[in-house]
Amino acid sequence: MQSKLESPSLVGLSMAVAISIVWIGSLGLLSSIDLTQFGLGWIVLAVLGRTFIQTGLFIVGHDAIHGVVVPSDRRLNDAIGHLVVTLYAFLSYPQLAHNHALHHQHPGQSLDPDFHDGIHQQLWSWYLTFMLGYMELRQFIIQLLGMGGILAFLYFGLHSPILNMALFWVLPIFLSTLQLFVFGTYLPHRSTNPPNTHNATSSNYPLLLSFFACYHFGYHWEHHEYPFLPWYRLPAARRHSLQSSPLGSDGKFSMSSPSSVK
Repeated sequence: MQSKLESPSLVGLSMAVAISIVWIGSLGLLSSIDLTQFGLGWIVLAVLGRTFIQTGLFIVGHDAIHGVVVPSDRRLNDAIGHLVVTLYAFLSYPQLAHNHALHHQHPGQSLDPDFHDGIHQQLWSWYLTFMLGYMELRQFIIQLLGMGGILAFLYFGLHSPILNMALFWVLPIFLSTLQLFVFGTYLPHRSTNPPNTHNATSSNYPLLLSFFACYHFGYHWEHHEYPFLPWYRLPAARRHSLQSSPLGSDGKFSMSSPSSVK
């Protein structure tokens, strides 16, 4: 019998809390450090670390859309989703949920809001059209006001240097969107001859590289096939798919309800 400490609700909630705390703490710490006391290598590592945590916020929001952060409590699950995508870049959780539902219903097709338009198929052109598709005027104003408020707080309240804020907050947002696009959209869905109904392929990265690349989101066919699995369970799904063993045949997974995810 699965212990309460291993329940999917507690695991997902713990992951969400840990990522949010690290994001807030690292932003507060790095926004006030004296950059002249650190070498370029350490600054680059800090930017990459902030980018990774930034991406983690979106991954939690993505799992919330699928109802698997706190599967036993949908209201709490969605509240966490709203919080993390707001921290990420003042995004609209309902809009993300709507577009992501369309993505899963029509992956790699004309009705997929994340897919290219048949013209902008190259990396940068697809990325730009992808980003513009989420930038409605109302959403842009909300982002501008929200990010302006945080910048004002950091600058006037914590006396954070402008360069620190640019390096450790603004730049990681941009790098994170690129990371999510490359590993979650471009590489999985770029094939012009997709081998399956999900129009998705998976990376063959080893476990550690897959984690640092994009929280295992490169195992993308598995995500589309088993959308109720949270990000940290995708490696297990990948092992099953590579072994050509139907997921659930050993009793470890249930495909009927996200509440059964361990």
